Amino acid sequence: MRTDLDHLPPAKQRELARVVQILFEEFGEATALATQDWKKQGRILKVILYGSYARGGWVDEPHTAKGYQSDFDLLVIVNDKRLVDRVEYWEKAEERLIRELSITKALRTPVNFIVHTLQEVNDGLAHGRYFFMDVARDGIALYESDARELHAPKPKTPQQALAMAKEYFEEWYPSAIVYLNTANGLRGQGRPKEAAFILHQATERFYHCVLLVVTFYTPHVHNLAFLRTQAERIDRRLFDVWPRGSRRERAMFAKLKDAYVKARYSKHYRISEEELTWLGAQVEELSRVVHAICSERIAELEASQASQS
Repeated sequence: MRTDLDHLPPAKQRELARVVQILFEEFGEATALATQDWKKQGRILKVILYGSYARGGWVDEPHTAKGYQSDFDLLVIVNDKRLVDRVEYWEKAEERLIRELSITKALRTPVNFIVHTLQEVNDGLAHGRYFFMDVARDGIALYESDARELHAPKPKTPQQALAMAKEYFEEWYPSAIVYLNTANGLRGQGRPKEAAFILHQATERFYHCVLLVVTFYTPHVHNLAFLRTQAERIDRRLFDVWPRGSRRERAMFAKLKDAYVKARYSKHYRISEEELTWLGAQVEELSRVVHAICSERIAELEASQASQS
């Protein structure tokens, strides 16, 4: 795996070094008081940069009309499956990265990271999951304490890839539509908090759908901002679903993201009929774009299978 960052400007290289430092500091804090042997022996084995900053096709235009800015995408590999738990071991790191981007301004580039064991990554490669194959092909190791290379990918046959894409689409897309329709019904019944939570679930399912159909992988998270960023790397049409040119538009997406917890448990969560209507329209647009992208992907796989026949 590559280790060079010569294609990145020096400022971006310094930012990445800072991000890796934060990950290690917060992981150290999360395991500092461990009493179990497995937790005391917990280690980060690798930190791998993947995505546009690894490939060299990043966009950094936060001050333009659309305000598009590529994220640093990182894969953190740990030595124990139990250390993958995002809430217990990585939530503080996520909060700190957001704070250093939005408040202290120590970082200028948004950061997304996923956490897996080496076994999980190698299993993904063995099963021909495009996401892990892309990481293995394009990834740049920012840190390695384990010299073992990732396993060689075993791509799926065209028939296998088509069957899996269809299976994911047929499972996730209708489910998302059911949740979207349910949210609209709850809004009509004057149940705004329930409508917001169910709309969050619809949005989450649409993102899982497109990620699974196109890459055969989706992170096991409920954070819509994280899922949105992962999906928008696939197709720029997904970026256009959510207007973010004004503070109000960004705040409404944040309200939908927060609905996963606050709409269920906080008596202070409020969302208006106008906000629900606006969010519902954007999720309708998301459903249309996801359907188009997934249909195009399945058509490509059908063509690939036909060419092999």
